[in-house]
Amino acid sequence: MSLLGKEVRMNRLLHEDGRLLAVAVDQATARGIFNELMPIARKISEIAEAKPDAMTMHKGIADTCFHEHVGKTSLIFKASTFSPWQPNSDVQVATVEEALRYGADAISMGCIVGGEDNQEQLHNLAALAGEAHAYGLPVVAHIYPRGSLIPAEEKSDWRHTAYAVRAGAEVGVDIVKTKYTGDPETFHKVVASTPAKVVVAGGDIGSKIDDYFQMVYDVIDAGGTGITFGRIVWNRENPTAVVKAFKHIIHEGGTVKEAIELHEQLLNEK
Repeated sequence: MSLLGKEVRMNRLLHEDGRLLAVAVDQATARGIFNELMPIARKISEIAEAKPDAMTMHKGIADTCFHEHVGKTSLIFKASTFSPWQPNSDVQVATVEEALRYGADAISMGCIVGGEDNQEQLHNLAALAGEAHAYGLPVVAHIYPRGSLIPAEEKSDWRHTAYAVRAGAEVGVDIVKTKYTGDPETFHKVVASTPAKVVVAGGDIGSKIDDYFQMVYDVIDAGGTGITFGRIVWNRENPTAVVKAFKHIIHEGGTVKEAIELHEQLLNEK
């Protein structure tokens, strides 16, 4: 397959404005069972109703729960996971061939930098990227600087996040998902450090949904490509409303105030 295949899939994955709003439901194997992700089919339906650009999930969940949503949102096929007992060690659990059979528009792999196995994890990511690109399949990396060799007082240093996203680009990743640095100025430096597209994970920035609307606005303002959120979407009362409010900021140029008002309006209509 030529590089045209990769371009076709990237165009399906990204919105026409070049940005990405993705929702991840791959957390169970990595972090344990969440009540909010049961039943998983219903939760996926609630998210898909808002038509995010893509959803990230493992093959078994895609095979049992994604059929009815084909064509409404792109599938990012998760190919690795860590576990509650090995939180910094991703292992491969799916292949490029499987991602192609499932009709995915991208394949994703986790990678933790800054630890004893930094080289091994980058090697695994590079190998997957090389194989995926040979078949025209874009690669998304969930890459975080949380290895044990990073001193505790440096965990929040933007330079480690910049290293993570640049390392991903160096080994062939197209879209890098990483943590938000906490402010637009340092996050802009992270974005500038890499030719790859940079999206952020939700993380734990606060208890109020308003905090996340501000975060999304700041990410876009700093040059980020978008978001791949999990808990902050499916852990809410109305995931459909949350996604629609994020879309207003990411794809419609909306303000934080407008997103808050839209979210409240959608909750009241439920």
